Amino acid sequence: MSRGFDTVCLVGLGYIGLPTAVVFALRGINVIGLDVNHIAVETINRGETHILEPGLEDALRRTVAAGHLRATTVPEAADAFLIAVPTPFLSNGGGHEPDLSYVEAASRSIAKVLKKGDLVVLESTSPVGATQEMAGWLAQERSDLTFPQTHGDNSDIRIAHCPERILPGNALTELVTNDRVIGGMTEACAMRARKLYKLVVEGDCIETDCRTAEMAKLTENSFRDVNIAFANELSLICDKLGINVWELIRLANRHPRVNILQPGPGVGGHCIAVDPWFIVSQAPEEARIIRAAREINDSKPEWVIAKVHQAAAEHIAETGKPARIACLGLAFKPNIDDLRESPALSIAKRIADAYPGQVDVVEPHVDALPIDFEGKAQLVSSTTGMNGADIVVLLVDHDAFKVNPFPTDRPVRLVDTRGLWVGRPS
Repeated sequence: MSRGFDTVCLVGLGYIGLPTAVVFALRGINVIGLDVNHIAVETINRGETHILEPGLEDALRRTVAAGHLRATTVPEAADAFLIAVPTPFLSNGGGHEPDLSYVEAASRSIAKVLKKGDLVVLESTSPVGATQEMAGWLAQERSDLTFPQTHGDNSDIRIAHCPERILPGNALTELVTNDRVIGGMTEACAMRARKLYKLVVEGDCIETDCRTAEMAKLTENSFRDVNIAFANELSLICDKLGINVWELIRLANRHPRVNILQPGPGVGGHCIAVDPWFIVSQAPEEARIIRAAREINDSKPEWVIAKVHQAAAEHIAETGKPARIACLGLAFKPNIDDLRESPALSIAKRIADAYPGQVDVVEPHVDALPIDFEGKAQLVSSTTGMNGADIVVLLVDHDAFKVNPFPTDRPVRLVDTRGLWVGRPS
């Protein structure tokens, strides 16, 4: 078990897997990227990226050219396998039960090429127990090998969970500098995984068990979700009482032990909007605050849409004409192109559905609107959107919007969910 890591396989080449593959390849390690998307594989092998992440394409091009990284759709032998595939909700019933089918498929796919001494790490954010389930699927496929659930520290295969902790837009830096929590199914598994990550990670690598590591990632994002929900709930209360919520938060945060976050139109992204529900699904009676926070943040778009309906009704009452509406931003956070679980995207889509042909969308980080906007809204520049709007709906505070003053030469109604023009402190 003292063997090194000559070859590392990244299973899943998306927003987490591809940057991780590149970081290992930059250290001169032979990296194989495995993905079911043959177009993504072909793109990567040309030294090009299919996702937007600062610095990624240049680093990818260099590692591919150096022969340290290549992608494939067919599993190959390696010394370590890092699984970074989606863990969405189950599609049936519209609930919040986690879907581990991608993890299962990835596990069964790589099982055929496992050999004694290999390490398998689940990086996908997962409900508690997922790593153990993964070990079970691997064991089902390879009865000729031993696994930690039956042979402990003497197993042929080492298995661990190491959740990612990166900020989109700064992935290549944070993959190296951030601390990592490494949860092994046994102590030997954790030690083996730590040796792998210390090849690239400058931050601390803290060993624990796999269930605690799984819960740690869910807890981190639930903590953030609860704090965002407090800010969003304050915004609803302040709106009812006629108080500027951004001024209120600025004043409250002058207390030395208070640090209230900023409200917004909801919560998006592949982590905070999803992970807390994994806790709720496993402990529904106990996770009361976590559930309430999710419900508050999930309901915030309804409040925003109600504000738009109110503004549109007031405009037509005053002018007798339908309002031109500009929705500013679609991404789930500023200055990126990632639309996953974005409340801004959902809000803009519903506004376009309600007012077809009256909506301009401004999103400087995409080249085209999603197909379900077709015939209902158009993608325009910030200048065009602002100059033609009767109602401006600020959904994402991209830097590109901060340089544009709000129009004052004519009556324009504003629904500002980010406080950009209504008193947010600089």
